[in-house]
Amino acid sequence: MKLNILGLAEVRWKGAGSMKLGRNLLIYSGGHTNERGVGILFDVTTAKSLGSWCPISDRVVVAKLIAKPLNLGIIQVYAPTSDGEDVEEEKFYEEIKKAKGFLKSQDIIIVIGDFNAKVGDERVEDVVGPSGIGTVNERGSRLIEWCHVNEFSIYHHKYLVSKPPSATVDLEVPRR
Repeated sequence: MKLNILGLAEVRWKGAGSMKLGRNLLIYSGGHTNERGVGILFDVTTAKSLGSWCPISDRVVVAKLIAKPLNLGIIQVYAPTSDGEDVEEEKFYEEIKKAKGFLKSQDIIIVIGDFNAKVGDERVEDVVGPSGIGTVNERGSRLIEWCHVNEFSIYHHKYLVSKPPSATVDLEVPRR
C-alpha cells in the first residue's frame, strides 16, 4: 500500500519538531509529558510540497502543502476521549479553529485523525455519508454539529482498517 500522507495520533513525544525517517518526513506536536501527541508523515515526494507547518498543541498539528491550483491544508487531530471533561473538548475544537486560521480560506482543508466519536449509521445531509456504523454518541453529535457549521463532511475509511461496530472510528473530514 502506498501512502503519501499518514496522520498519527498518540505519538507520545515531548515538544514539537520534524525528522527524517528514511526518505520520509515526520512533523509532530507533543506536550510537556509523554502523553497524547500528534504527527503527520509525508512521503518523499509530498514532503517537497510542504510549505509550512505549525504545532498547535499535543492534540492538533497543521501543515500547508503548496499545490496548484489550490494549496492543501492538513490538520491532524487527536480528540479527548468520551470520558474527558467538556472543557477539554471545547479547548480541542478551539485548537482546530486556530489551526484553520493558519490556512487561507481558499485552501482545500482536510482534517484527519482520531475524534473519539461515533457518528452513527444514519445519513446527515452534507455531513455524514452512508458508511457510518453504530449509534451516535455525545462526541459524535458534537462532531456532526461542528462539521455542519464549518462546512465539512465526514468520510469513514473502515475499508482500510477493520473495526468492530462497538469501536470508535478514525475519520477524515474534508471541507465541502
